[in-house]
Amino acid sequence: MAGGGLLVVVETAQGVARPAALELFGAASRASAAVGPVTALVVGHGVSGAAEQVARLGVARVLVVDEPVFAEPVAERLARAVQVAWEQVEPALVLVPGTTLGRDTAALVAAERRVPHLVDIVALEVTPEAFIATRPVYQSKLVTTVRAGRERAAVVTVRSGAFRPPEPGEAGATIEPLAVGLEERQQRVRVTRMVDKPRGQVDLESAPVVVVGGRGIGGPEGFAQLAELAELLGGALGCTRAVSDLGWRPHYEQIGQTGKQVRPKLYLGVGVSGAVQHTVAMQGSETIVVINRDPNAPLVKMADLVVIGDWSEIVPRLIARLRERRGNGA
Repeated sequence: MAGGGLLVVVETAQGVARPAALELFGAASRASAAVGPVTALVVGHGVSGAAEQVARLGVARVLVVDEPVFAEPVAERLARAVQVAWEQVEPALVLVPGTTLGRDTAALVAAERRVPHLVDIVALEVTPEAFIATRPVYQSKLVTTVRAGRERAAVVTVRSGAFRPPEPGEAGATIEPLAVGLEERQQRVRVTRMVDKPRGQVDLESAPVVVVGGRGIGGPEGFAQLAELAELLGGALGCTRAVSDLGWRPHYEQIGQTGKQVRPKLYLGVGVSGAVQHTVAMQGSETIVVINRDPNAPLVKMADLVVIGDWSEIVPRLIARLRERRGNGA
């Protein structure tokens, strides 16, 4: 059997732990009884706040790599940090967020270590003999069970939204700096520019309210109203893959299997039919509200509240009512 304990890789952006990384501790808390204590690896620059946050999520130890070069989202560098942490921890299980950077990093680490790599999992069971994971396949139309024997460690990428982060507790974990030297080959990639979201836009993955427009909006012009609606609700604007492919909205607003994964308290879908590749990325929403002209749309069947009608008549009235409430201080 491989070594003991879990190593959880915490990806950061601008010094802040990404929501998908925090969700890993939900999976870790379930597996730790069978695997052993949890060590977190926080990588980035200016990440002291993220390290302190992670220290309250049921971990025994926090290793911190805090250097400017690690602020850039380069898989080879993050993989190197994981390798150095691995030497210290000798984990039985490594959890990595299922982000673009996380998926690339996990593949590099698993290949170099020559250990099993379980990809895009949504559930994890640990037995004395094996790690048994559930993952969606065929655009999430089916699920399959995969397993890796415990004679070796395993690297696992976890789909965003599959687990909830645990409630913060007392900060009992030790926080230790981890020195990571980079080889020349790990510094060949240069990040020349980072494209920021427009100012004032709420991050989709952490927004409490998400307003999503589909192809039923009819064109790019209608999204100005949806953006205003999202702002009035204190949320973020998203779109479907069809909308992104048509060029009506940027790709970073796309919610779906090939876009962002969201679990808001309120999901408001406007003109969204509900293709499988979209619904798998928002099905964890607490409350789903749908505005659609088609009563037979797949998303209608998932909804907690449905308004059947033309969005162009309903949304302006909703905006007017919200403006009125804001004007009254409600």
